[in-house]
Amino acid sequence: MTHWSDSIDTSGYGQATKSFMGMQIQPSVFFPTAIIALLVIVATLVWPEASADVFSALRAAVVKRFDTFMMLAGDLLLLFCLVLALSPLGKLRLGGSKAMADFSLLAWFSMLFGAGMGVGLVFYGVGEPLAHFGSSLGAQAATNAPLGGAPGNAELARSLAMAATLFDWSLHPWAMYAVVGLGLAVFTYDFKMPLSLRSVFYPLFGKAVWGWTGDAIDVLAVFATLFGLATSLGLGAQQAMAGITYLYGVPSAPYYVVGLIDIMAMVTYFSVAGGIERGIRLLSELNMFVAVALLLFVLLTGPTLLLLENMFHNTANYLRWLPALANPFERPDRSFFDDWSVYYWAWWISWAPFVGLFMARISRGRTVREFLLGGLLAPSLLGILWLTVFGDAAIDQVSSGLNPALTTASIDTQLFVLLGKLPWAGLTSVVAIALVLIFFITGWDSGTLVIDTLTAGGRTDTSLRQKIVWLLSVGGIGVALLLSGGLNSLQAGSIATGLPLAALMLLMCWGTLQGLLVLHRRR
Repeated sequence: MTHWSDSIDTSGYGQATKSFMGMQIQPSVFFPTAIIALLVIVATLVWPEASADVFSALRAAVVKRFDTFMMLAGDLLLLFCLVLALSPLGKLRLGGSKAMADFSLLAWFSMLFGAGMGVGLVFYGVGEPLAHFGSSLGAQAATNAPLGGAPGNAELARSLAMAATLFDWSLHPWAMYAVVGLGLAVFTYDFKMPLSLRSVFYPLFGKAVWGWTGDAIDVLAVFATLFGLATSLGLGAQQAMAGITYLYGVPSAPYYVVGLIDIMAMVTYFSVAGGIERGIRLLSELNMFVAVALLLFVLLTGPTLLLLENMFHNTANYLRWLPALANPFERPDRSFFDDWSVYYWAWWISWAPFVGLFMARISRGRTVREFLLGGLLAPSLLGILWLTVFGDAAIDQVSSGLNPALTTASIDTQLFVLLGKLPWAGLTSVVAIALVLIFFITGWDSGTLVIDTLTAGGRTDTSLRQKIVWLLSVGGIGVALLLSGGLNSLQAGSIATGLPLAALMLLMCWGTLQGLLVLHRRR
């Protein structure tokens, strides 16, 4: 019996790539996603109230019926990554035993962190720990606080709040990204297949992946990426505008937010034109520098000893409560579970094709173990550091009575209210706005390149005109959702596209495992 790896034929896919208006596209992927994106933008702008109602109902329906499945999928993806990294297959090198890494570890980590969750961490880094802390302390904590909360016990409430926040931002999301990234890297570098999600399904479906089966996979991946990116762009624009309003009193009207996105689109255009090496890499390293500088400032001017001590306590508590937080079946905290974790899981999954493909593009020459453990642990540790410094500093300001305004401020202004009680508040708030905007641009340009690759038959040498189509599509969806229903519509879009993608990602694990077993036998 012939094994799938003995007769790999990708000719059907290459022949389907066509020239259209100076662009090299995969018509069966490009046109469906472009048309759907245009219809979403137009319908949302023409009927904003009806669209907001539809998105709200969609989110409620998905969360109510599929919350257990979403959380279970996240657990299985993390388990797959850990087992694979520690197995003999972890020694395999992506691209062959003599392949050399294209980027230094610092550049690699910077690009991973910037593309993976930069805007989200800045947006939620103060607000989420405070929200969990407040709900845990409340008398009615049982269902809306993590693990039932700790009414009246401030120290336990803080510990639960930080453990739940780290749970939402650490190992699980990076496992989702890594599953997609590893599969793409294996089949692109070692089996010489196109840089496209359909390639990972070759062991399951054979040559059918070059037909409509593969088209459906890639269309779903692109559409999920569009909504995942639009969510992050919406959050970034909303927070940057909130900071400008807080500092300078500029009205936070919708047309001001749209104007800010327009300005960022022009900057993103130049980054996209520079490609990964001249554009994204430089911006990612700048991101890392500014983020570390702001983090160190809050650490050194806030309750330094408390924050340093809590880094260890928070990590220990996260690991201690990880099994309970990750349990998708028995939940005493149903409202917290649905409103926070399930939303995050859908958002991370909708981002997985984008971040995964980007991880694959920058990870040739890494071993499987280095890719998985480095891709899981390094960004998770950076996230723990960020969330501890900003989250615990905020909780300390509220608990000590220093900054009661934090509890009533909107989630997009809480970072600036926190900085307002530290030295040089005006300067650091400007730096925070700049950080949001740099993350905003980095995510937008990275996502544009990824969507362009998926709709161009796996090609990475497409024209700038082609990339601009997707740059505008992502921005258009973000603007449309912001104007129609704000944060709720953005979240609903991510949840709706993340659900079917979760099932595909579980199948990807099987395809990736089959590919690695073939490589292991060959080497």
